[in-house]
Amino acid sequence: MGWTSIILGLVLAGLLLSTLPRIKGASLRSATVLLALLLVVVGVAFSSVRYIAPDRVGIVEKHALGARMSGGSIIAPNGEMGVQADVLYPGWHFWYWPVVYDVKSERMMRIEEGKVGLVNATDGRALSEGQVFADEVLGTEFEKMVKDPAYFLTDGGGQKGPQTNVLTRGTYRLNPALFEVKQVGKTTIAPGTVGVLKSNIGGDPSIRVEVGEGDSIFLAAAGEKGIRAAWLEPGAYPLNTQAYEVIAINTREKTVAYTKLSSSEGESGITVRSSDGFTFPVDIRVEYQVNPKHAPEIVARFGGDDLELRKRLRSAVRAIFRNNAERVKALDYVNNRTEQERKSTEMLAVEMSKIGLAIKAVRIGDVGDEASLGELLETQMQREIALQKQATFQEQQRAAEQEKELTRTEQEAEEEKRLATARYEVQIAEQDKERVIIAAQAEAEAIEIRAKAQAEQFRVVAEQIGSGNAALMELLKVIGERGIQITPRVMVTGGESGVSDGQTTALIGTMLDSMVSRDTNPG
Repeated sequence: MGWTSIILGLVLAGLLLSTLPRIKGASLRSATVLLALLLVVVGVAFSSVRYIAPDRVGIVEKHALGARMSGGSIIAPNGEMGVQADVLYPGWHFWYWPVVYDVKSERMMRIEEGKVGLVNATDGRALSEGQVFADEVLGTEFEKMVKDPAYFLTDGGGQKGPQTNVLTRGTYRLNPALFEVKQVGKTTIAPGTVGVLKSNIGGDPSIRVEVGEGDSIFLAAAGEKGIRAAWLEPGAYPLNTQAYEVIAINTREKTVAYTKLSSSEGESGITVRSSDGFTFPVDIRVEYQVNPKHAPEIVARFGGDDLELRKRLRSAVRAIFRNNAERVKALDYVNNRTEQERKSTEMLAVEMSKIGLAIKAVRIGDVGDEASLGELLETQMQREIALQKQATFQEQQRAAEQEKELTRTEQEAEEEKRLATARYEVQIAEQDKERVIIAAQAEAEAIEIRAKAQAEQFRVVAEQIGSGNAALMELLKVIGERGIQITPRVMVTGGESGVSDGQTTALIGTMLDSMVSRDTNPG
C-alpha cells in the first residue's frame, strides 16, 4: 500500500475539512476535525502494510533509522541502511513505513527440469588472489546459504562472484539483489562415452600417475584444479559449465584399417620387408577400445584428441609389423598369417597399454600384391600343385594297396568260411555216426535184454508145465499175433510119449507152411 494509503487518507481528510465552513455547531466541527485526523492516521498506519503474492518475494530497501554499511558491502545482513539481505515471504507484512522502507515484489526463482542455475553473488567475501570462482560448498550447505542470504553474508562465509555450486530443479525464494541466476542445460554424457572433468577451480592437482619410462602426470582430486581422476558415467549431471569443462571420450570398440588405398574409414597401408629381401604391403585391421579408467590419463596427455591417439597407434603398428617381418621369409610370412596376428596382437597390446588403449584384436588381410610377390607366389603355387599331384598319386597308391588288401582279406574270409563249413560238416557226420552207433548199441542191448527175459520166462514156464507144453504155448502165441490159418497135418508116430511130440511137430509144420505161403504171396 505504502504512499497510496497516506495520500488517500490525506485526500479524505481534506475533503472533510473543506466542509467545515458549512457545518454549524462547534461540536460537529470538532467531530469533523477528529474524523479527518483519524483518516490521516489510518492512511499512515496502512502505509506500513505490505502484501506479497504467493509466487513472489519482497525485496526490502531501508532508507533511514539504521547504521551505514561498511567495507563496500551492498547488501545489509544486520538491518543496516540499504538493500536488506532477508526477503519477505508471500503474505501480509506490517510496519514497513514508506519513508523508512521501500519494498519491491519479485518473482521467485524456478529452475526447470533439465536445467541448472548458475549463480553469481553480488556481495560476500572477496575471492582470493587468482581465484575465479567461489569455493565449492559440499552437501546441502549451498542451498541453505541461498535460502538464507543473511547467513550467506555472515556465518556461512559466502564469497562474492561466480559460485561453483549450482541450483538444481526446484523453486527458490532467494534474494535477486544478492543472487543473479542464469539457467543452462545439464551436462549430458552420451551412451558409449565417459566424461572427463576439467576443473577450473581449486588448488594444484595432487594425484601422481606413472605413465611409463619414468614419466608421470598429475590428476586432480575433488576440490583441486586440473583433470579430475574420477570420470563420469553416461547420464545427465548438474554441472557448472563455467567452472568445469567436460571432455567426452568414446569408449566403444573401434576398428582402424591400414589398407593399400586410403579411405574415410582407414589409413594408408603398412609396407614391410622380409628377411629374404621382399618388400610388400600388408592390409591390417586393429580393433581397440579406450578403457574408462584410463580416460583421464588420455585427456591429461593428449587432450582427448582422437587424432593424436590414432597417430600413436599407427606409429606402433608400423614399427611392430616391420620388426616382425624382418625376422621371417616372405613365404613364411604369407603361410603363417595366424602366428603373425597373434604375435602382433600381444606386442601391440603391451605397447598401447602405456597410453591407456586396450587392443582387442589385430587381423591381417591381403599380404603382398602382384607387383611385390607375384613371381614368388606363382612359384609357390606351382610347387603346391606339384605337391598336390604327388599327394594325389600317393593317395591313389594307398587306395590301390588298400583295395588289394581288401580283396586278399575277402578271399581269406571266404576260404575261412568254407573251411569252417567243412569242419562243421565233419563234426555233424561224426555226431550222426555216434548217434547211429549209440542207437544200434541200444537196440542190440534191448534185443539181448528181451531175449534173456523171454528165455527166463520160457524156463520158468517149462519148469511148471514141461518144455513141450511151453513150446506149444509159444507157438500158439505166434499164431495168434500173426493170424496164421492152421491146417493140421496128420502124422502118425509111435509110442505114448511121442503123441505130444507128434502133435507139436504137426502144428509146427502147418505153421511153417502158412508162413512160407504168406512170404511167397505177399498180396
